[in-house]
Amino acid sequence: MTSAMLHGVGLGPGAQDLMSVRADRLVRGARHVAFFRKAGRAGHARRIVDGMLRPDAIEFAMEYPVTTEIPVTDPRYNAQLGAFYADCARHLGALVGSGEDVVVLCEGDPFFYGSFMHLHSRLNGVVPVAVVPGITGMSGAWTASALPITWGDDVLTILTATLPEADLARRICDTDALVVMKIGRHLAKLRRAIATAGREDCAWLVEHAAMPGQRVTRLVDADAVAPYFSILLIHGQGRRP
Repeated sequence: MTSAMLHGVGLGPGAQDLMSVRADRLVRGARHVAFFRKAGRAGHARRIVDGMLRPDAIEFAMEYPVTTEIPVTDPRYNAQLGAFYADCARHLGALVGSGEDVVVLCEGDPFFYGSFMHLHSRLNGVVPVAVVPGITGMSGAWTASALPITWGDDVLTILTATLPEADLARRICDTDALVVMKIGRHLAKLRRAIATAGREDCAWLVEHAAMPGQRVTRLVDADAVAPYFSILLIHGQGRRP
């Protein structure tokens, strides 16, 4: 039985010095390195590790067949992505099965809204798989805001802006503290939902947290378009001494 391993390595929010010691060691020592990216792009996970890979590292770029071109409700979306993840899993599984360790670069934490989960669900139990946790993007965002996200008994809700507007508004009303991810082209809808919930004055938008170009603005003062790496925050105001 092979002693090789597939490693899902969390890189943290975007700065190399926010990676764990274990993640740093695995990335620098890896002969096989895999990462997801949009076709035609370098890939954010790959950019994070620039200058860290060994000279003879073999890179495997996994390019999404679709991102925003098809609505997630369209059956073709799941069909294309399912086939894509299956192909990637077969390739990586074969490498591990042949005795090669493989490091999969993961933005943030591998088990938090990450594509690595789709490889894990297909390969766990088939080949040895290990996961290295990472600092999440949302943690980087509220740290960038220089304010605690929760106090005392505050309830924190994490949403994706891809939800229907009515669902967003309802959940924003019902929570003390809020994180919203996957904003991108859904910013206008999210603004309306926050306005419906009456929480415009306490919402903040953090762009590129812990990366070059980090920007923190009140939502009411933010631009009409948000970059992909944007997170919205509403800080809790709960019990404190």
